[in-house]
Amino acid sequence: QVQLVESGGGSVRPGDSLRLSCATSARIENSHTMGWFRQAPGKEREFVAATHISWSGGTPYYADSVQGRFTISSGNARNTVYLQMNSLKPEDTAVYYCAFKYRGVSYYPADYTYWGQGTQVTVSS
Repeated sequence: QVQLVESGGGSVRPGDSLRLSCATSARIENSHTMGWFRQAPGKEREFVAATHISWSGGTPYYADSVQGRFTISSGNARNTVYLQMNSLKPEDTAVYYCAFKYRGVSYYPADYTYWGQGTQVTVSS
């Protein structure tokens, strides 16, 4: 059974930083995407960032709300993805989910095949 294991959530103050990690046991092919979505209470799950990973490297994509503050990157083994979150705001508070799909990036949760269990990020003064 394919697993995505996330780590790195926590409670921080506005302006602080956090780094999320996600490792997958999915079979790695020539082209796949690993990304992050988040879901706040009472809201729909929304796209945060994703990276399309191929043999030549990774191509990042970001939601407008996190552009310039968050950075997504992949590990050398191509089965790990990181989300560096800087200048965190209270509106970033949510459960963050790691997701995996084969081939290119999608902004829609329904297009992703595998999901992690989620990790809570709370930003509060």
